[in-house]
Amino acid sequence: MRLLPCGDSGLLVELADLDEVLALYAELVDDPPEGVIDLVPAARTLMLRIDPARTDLTRVGRVVSSVETRPGHRPDAGRLEVPVTYDGADLADVGRLTGLGERGVVEAHTAQEWTVAFCGFAPGFGYLVGTDDRLTVPRRSVPRTRVPSRSVALAGEFTGVYPRESPGGWQLIGHTTLQPWDLERDPPALLLPGLRVRFVEA
Repeated sequence: MRLLPCGDSGLLVELADLDEVLALYAELVDDPPEGVIDLVPAARTLMLRIDPARTDLTRVGRVVSSVETRPGHRPDAGRLEVPVTYDGADLADVGRLTGLGERGVVEAHTAQEWTVAFCGFAPGFGYLVGTDDRLTVPRRSVPRTRVPSRSVALAGEFTGVYPRESPGGWQLIGHTTLQPWDLERDPPALLLPGLRVRFVEA
C-alpha cells in the first residue's frame, strides 16, 4: 500500500491489484474514516476525498493503513438484474477464443454474479468483474469507430455496458434495454461501484 496526497483534500491509495482495491473499498465504504466524503475506486487505486474542515490527510492515512482487509471480500451496494439479448457482432469470435462456443459464452455470462469494480471511460460505464475467468478475452485488434448504445461487451477480465454510442474496442456479445446513464435519474449512473449484477438472457 502506498499513500499519496492529492492537493489538500485527496488521498490516493495505490494497491497491488484490483482484488486489493475491492477488499479495501468494501471495508471503507461501509465505515468511512471521519471526514471522508467520497471514495473512488479504480483498477489499482482508491481515491479518498476529504472535507479539510473536519479532518486532514495524515489522520485519514493512519486510519487507512490500519484497516484489516479480507482477501476476496467485495463491496455490496445492492443487486440488479440486467436483461440481455445475446446477438452481439463478436459473439461467435468470443465463442472461438474461449473454446466455449456461442451458447457456452451466454451460459457463462449469465451463470455468475458480477460486481461493478469501478467506473470510467465514459459517464455511466462500469467495469464489472466476475468469478469465472473463462470469459477473459483480449480487446479487438481493430477498435470500432461506433459501438451502439447499450451494447454488452467483454474485454480482459471485465464485462460492461456501453452507456452511449461511442468508439470502442471491446468484444460485443449482446445488448440490453436498460440505460446505464440517464441525467433524469438520481444518481444518473445505473452501474455504481459495489453493485452486484446478474445478466439474464432476454
